[in-house]
Amino acid sequence: MTVRRQRGRRRPRRLAALGLAVLFAAAAGGAWALFGRQGLPGEGVEPPDYVEQDFLSINPWSRPGTPLKKIDGVVIHYVGNPGTTAEANRNYFQSLALGTDKVYASAHFIVGLDGEVVQCIPLTEISYASNSRNDDTVAIEVCHPDDSGQFSSVTYDRAVELTAWLCHTFDLTAQDVIRHYDITGKDCPKYYVEHPEAWEQFHADVADALGALNTGQ
Repeated sequence: MTVRRQRGRRRPRRLAALGLAVLFAAAAGGAWALFGRQGLPGEGVEPPDYVEQDFLSINPWSRPGTPLKKIDGVVIHYVGNPGTTAEANRNYFQSLALGTDKVYASAHFIVGLDGEVVQCIPLTEISYASNSRNDDTVAIEVCHPDDSGQFSSVTYDRAVELTAWLCHTFDLTAQDVIRHYDITGKDCPKYYVEHPEAWEQFHADVADALGALNTGQ
């Protein structure tokens, strides 16, 4: 009888302990889901309607599929290939997948001569565009009509619009927008390296566009 009473007393305690363990595990699992699992910064982000998504295939040379764990800036480039379209430059990046040229290159977005935008890389992955800043930036390549590297007015306006949208989406400021030149000293984007005042104006235009987005105008 004594043994039975002891068993009868211990069983509820064991059940209670088991219940507490289950509740703790569930709470811990919920906390992990909420706080332990950090989603990628571009996860679930839908681009504006003017962006055509035409992703490169996964490959070692232009789309490695490496997660982009944070976005601290936007890098502006020029394609360096006057008169070429956004789609042509996208196809060049895709051709690198063959490995024939042994070249690493790509960008998240390419802004075309007519203001069209092609997205080559998801915003959850790195592109091969900005050297030591590949891991924490979004890269925009911009097409240009001639060797000067100056963007046409329609291309310029779209580049400003896209850059401002990225800043708005990822809580950046216009000061987080940089040139490839600012990372490596490379003459890119050429016109906006050779004409610092033009780059200052680009910054100012992005700041204005971002301000309108932030205030819902």
